[in-house]
Amino acid sequence: MNQLSSLDLTAIPPEDEALRPQVRAFLTQALKDVPAHIRAKSWTGCDPAFSRALARQGWLGLTFPRAYGGAGRSAFARYVLVEEFLNSGAPVGSHWIADRQSGPLLLKYGSEAQKQFYLPKICRAEAFFCIGMSEPGSGSDLASVRTRAERNAQGWLLNGQKIWTTNAHNCHYMIALVRTSGTPQDRHQGLSQLIVDLSLPGVTVRPITDLAGDQHFCEVFFDNVQLAPDALVGEEGKGWEQVTAELAFERSGPERLYSSIVLFDTWLAYVRTPAGHTPAAQRLAGKIMSQLAPLRALSIAVTEKLTRGESPVVEAALVKDLGTGVEQLIPAAIADDLFARSDSDAVPLELLQTLNYVTLVAPCYSLRGGTRDILRGMIARGLGLR
Repeated sequence: MNQLSSLDLTAIPPEDEALRPQVRAFLTQALKDVPAHIRAKSWTGCDPAFSRALARQGWLGLTFPRAYGGAGRSAFARYVLVEEFLNSGAPVGSHWIADRQSGPLLLKYGSEAQKQFYLPKICRAEAFFCIGMSEPGSGSDLASVRTRAERNAQGWLLNGQKIWTTNAHNCHYMIALVRTSGTPQDRHQGLSQLIVDLSLPGVTVRPITDLAGDQHFCEVFFDNVQLAPDALVGEEGKGWEQVTAELAFERSGPERLYSSIVLFDTWLAYVRTPAGHTPAAQRLAGKIMSQLAPLRALSIAVTEKLTRGESPVVEAALVKDLGTGVEQLIPAAIADDLFARSDSDAVPLELLQTLNYVTLVAPCYSLRGGTRDILRGMIARGLGLR
C-alpha cells in the first residue's frame, strides 16, 4: 500500500461540467482574432485587462468562499475553467498564480486580516501574485534557500535574492519562502513564508529574456526591505510544511498537461485537411491522445483529493512529471512529422510559427514547478522505493 493507491477514477460532477459551454462561448468570442502562435503562450501570457474581464464574469477566485469575494465552488468547477482557458490559449498569466495557489494558501494558513485584505482583490483581478521559491545555487532544492528575514521593531527586514520568478515584473505581491532562523544547513527547520509588496523600497525586479524572446521569468533582489509584522503567513518556522502543500496546487492542474495543446490543435486541424492528412500523422495523433487521456484522468483524481482538503504532494508530482513528458513530446513529434513530408513547404505558416515558439519554450517545462530529478525522488519515496 502506498500513497498512489488512494487515487480513484473520478468524473467531473455534472453541475461543474455545465460551466463549460458558457466559458467556451466567451473565449471563442474574446480570442477570435488572436493567432495560434500568440495563444500558445496562454498561462505565461499576461493581459491584466483580460483577467479583469474574467473577474467580471465571476471566474477568478471561483473556489474562494463568498465571504471573501469568491463563488464558493468546488475545485472541479475551477478545473473546467482552467481546461477551457488553456485549450483556447487564453492569456491568463496575470492572475494565474494568485488564483491557483496564493489564494488557496492564504485560505489555509493566512490570518483573517490577510484573507479579508487579499482574497477579494484576487477575485477582482486587483492583486497579482508571484512565487518566491527558487534561488541562485538552490534551484529545486528549496530547503537550502538563503534569503533571510530578521525580526526587528518594525516587523521583518528582508535581504536576499529569488530567481525564475514567473511574471514578477507584472505582479503586485510575492509570497516568498525565506529563512527566519538557523542556517541553510538546518534544511527544513527555520523556514517561513512572507508576503512581500513588490512596490516597497529595496525591491528590484529584473526580467530574464528566454530563447523565445519572452520575459516571463525574473530575478528579484531584496536589499533591506522592511516588511510589517503581519507579512508572515501562518506560523514562523512552518514554511516547509506550507510550501509543500502549496506545490500540490502548482503541480497537479491541467497546465501540467496542456502547455503544448494549442500547437497540437493547430497541427490537428491541418492533419484533418486533404493536404495535411497522412497515415503517419493519424497514428501520431492517436499516440498523443492515448497519453493525454489517462494523464487527464490522473489529474482529475488528484483534484478530487484536493476537494477533500488533502495535500496530495506525491500524486501531484507524478502528474507534473508525466505531463511534462507529453508536453515536450508534442513539439518534437510534430516537427518530425512536418519536416519528414515531401511537401513540407506547403505547411501553413501559422502552424510553423506556433511550432517554432513551443519548441523554444518546451525545455523549461521540465524545470518550472520542480525538476525531474526532484519530482522522481518524491515519487520514489511515496512508492516506498527509497
